[in-house]
Amino acid sequence: MLTILIRSLILVSVAVLTFRLMGKRQVGQLQPFELVIAIMIADLAATPMESLDTPLWRGIAPMLSLIVLHQLITMLSLKSQALRAFFSGRPTVVIRNGQIDYQALRKLCFNLNDLLEELRTGGVLTPSEVGTAILETSGKLSVFQDSSHRPVTPEDLKLQTGYEGIPLTLIMDGRLEKHNLGLSGKSEKWLDQQLCENGFDSKEQVLLGYLDTNGMMSLYGYEGKSPVRFTALQENEVIW
Repeated sequence: MLTILIRSLILVSVAVLTFRLMGKRQVGQLQPFELVIAIMIADLAATPMESLDTPLWRGIAPMLSLIVLHQLITMLSLKSQALRAFFSGRPTVVIRNGQIDYQALRKLCFNLNDLLEELRTGGVLTPSEVGTAILETSGKLSVFQDSSHRPVTPEDLKLQTGYEGIPLTLIMDGRLEKHNLGLSGKSEKWLDQQLCENGFDSKEQVLLGYLDTNGMMSLYGYEGKSPVRFTALQENEVIW
C-alpha cells in the first residue's frame, strides 16, 4: 500500500510539473497539439500507477520527452508563422455585420446550435446584434457587438476618466503581503495606523484588505463584520 502511495505521489508530481511547464492555459484554451500532449501525459502517468510491475521510468521518461517536444514546437511556432498556423490553426471569422458565414462554419465543423450557444454565453441574443464573431484557434468564440448594440462608454460621452490599475492586496487571511506593501511605497507602521483608525487592533483581525488606484482602502473583517472603505492615499501618492 505504501509503495502504491509513493508511486502515485511521484507520478502526480511529475504530471503537474509537466503541465506547469506548458504554461498557464486553461483546458479550454489549449491549442490542438497541446491538448494531444496533455491527454498523452495523463495516460502515461496512469499506466505505471495501475501496474506495480511497470517501472516508474517508463512513465516518467516519455512524459519528460513530451514536454521537451512541446517546448520545441512552441519555440518553432514563435519563429515561424507557417508552423504556428500548422500546429495551432488560424482564427476564422464566422459572422460579418450580422451575416453568418455558413461555408466557414461547415469548414470548421461548427454547427448553428454551437454558434447560438456561444453567442448567448457572450451575452448576445441574436446574430443580427453582432458586428464580428471570430472562432479562435483555441475553439473560443470572440463576439463583438455592432456599434448600435454595444454599451455606451465614457469615450462615447466624451468624459474624462482617471487611471485605473490593479488593486494592491495588503492583507490576506490576517497576514501581511509585504511585497505589495512595498509596491505601495508605504510602511508597515503606516498600515497599522490606518487599521487602528478604522476599528482594527491588528492585521490578524482583517480577512482581506486592499488598496485601489484611486487611493481608497477596503478592509473586510471576520465573523460578518461590516466592510470599511475609506480614503487612504491622495491621487498623487498612487505610484504603482
